[in-house]
Amino acid sequence: MKELLEFLVRSLVDEPEKVSVTEVKGEKSVVYEVRVAPSDTGKIIGKQGRVARALRTIVKAASAKRGTKAVVEILE
Repeated sequence: MKELLEFLVRSLVDEPEKVSVTEVKGEKSVVYEVRVAPSDTGKIIGKQGRVARALRTIVKAASAKRGTKAVVEILE
């Protein structure tokens, strides 16, 4: 799952080498923290949050198929 999210984010930004995805496992869910270069933050969020929402939807669907719950957080 982490690899999928990392691939998607790297393909969207101008500086893919500065992308990092951290996986924080909780009791019932997994939180994926996405960090990008400050100049790429807008590209990941998108107009009115559409890109961020799409990333969250993809990860949520993939995690539901595995029977887990996943959350994506975009950090600066």
